[in-house]
Formats: sequence, structure tokens, C-alpha cells
Amino acid sequence: MRRKLLIGMALGAVVLVVLVVGGYYLMNSRTYQLAGRLVHRVETDAKVVALTLDDGPTGRTPEVLRVLAEAGVPATFYLNGRDLAANPAAGRAIAQAGHEIGNHTYSHRRMVLVSSGTVRDEVERTDAEITKTGYQGPITFRPPYGKKLWGLPKYLADHDRTTVMWDVEPDSGKVATAEQIVAESVDRVRPGSIILLHVMFGGASLDAIPRIVTELRSRGYEFVTVSKLLS
Repeated sequence: MRRKLLIGMALGAVVLVVLVVGGYYLMNSRTYQLAGRLVHRVETDAKVVALTLDDGPTGRTPEVLRVLAEAGVPATFYLNGRDLAANPAAGRAIAQAGHEIGNHTYSHRRMVLVSSGTVRDEVERTDAEITKTGYQGPITFRPPYGKKLWGLPKYLADHDRTTVMWDVEPDSGKVATAEQIVAESVDRVRPGSIILLHVMFGGASLDAIPRIVTELRSRGYEFVTVSKLLS
């Protein structure tokens, strides 16, 4: 009896470990989710790439828009609803400049182990703020920190929304110079790539954009918005 109990406990522990480890990798996967559409890169032979900018908008928005305008590059901004509400003029300026706007939740919280009501509130409140900017194009979604399990993908699938991840991430979770960001971006980009940068607080990532654009264009790449890339 004792032996059976020990075996049962051991099996239970193994199952628990498998669930925890599997859940962790699923939560962080850039290439897979349990429901709906997820895209981290588009399979294509065409030399097209999408530049995506996460977070904000902030007071640095005019500077970001100036850099993009000087480079002649369309970008896709994944914005937070609370920051749009706090900086409505910045949101309108992004839309008026012709860039694409995506949903990055209202509060930038990790969208795992949260209720269906929380998921709905985070997405729909942000959609409402995006609408106020005057933007009228498609609104794709990017989860904060790239994290998702079941509730978020299920909501997005039910509402025919696409989860957009990335395959080039030169400035996340590390201190990098503009030179390093440029070098990693150019080295990792392939046809159909989605580049993720964080530029709303200035710094090396924003400084890197003109050189990324110059280097990739010299290699024959065209910059497009996420929705155009997906089409």
C-alpha cells in the first residue's frame, strides 16, 4: 500500500512538473498559441519587413514621428490604452502621419491567469482609445511581454483578431547600444520579418532606426506595416 502511494505521489509530481514547464513555454512562445491566429513572421520570398514600436504614446512621440518621417518609413505602433488616454494628441499625430496602430492592452499587464472579463476590458478599452485617434485601419493585437495562455487567445479567436509577435528583438531585456541594435537587426532580418523596438522613451533604439533603415534598404528590403505584411 505504501509503495503504491509513493508511486502515485511520484507520478503526480511528474505530471505537475510537465504542466508547469509546458505552461511556461506555451506562455512565452513567440510562434504558437492555443487558439486563433498568431504571426511572428510571414513566410515569403519578397524582401519586405515590418517595423513595430511598442508602448506609449509618450511625450517623445513627436521625436519618434520625426525620425520615421525623415527615414520615410511606415511603422506599426502597439499602444497602451491608458497612455493614449493620457496623451490623446500624440495618438492623433500617429494616426495623422499614416502609421498603423495596434492594441497592446490598456494597462500593459501580463495577460495570463486573468479572468475573461479582464481580458475583454483590457482589449476593448484600448480599442476605444485607438478609435478616438481617428485611425480607421485594421487593429491587430500584441500581448505585453509576449505572454499568453488560454483566456487571451480564446478572446482574440472569438473576435477574429490576429496576435502579432516578432522574430527580431534587438533591444528587449538587455542594455544595448545603437550600434548593437543595428547589427543584430540587420543580421537577423529575413524576408517577412517583424522587428520589435521600444522607442517611446528615446535612447539607443530610436537612434538606431535610421541606420537600420539604410542598411536594410541597401540589401533590397522594403518597409511595410503589419497589415500589409500579413496580406
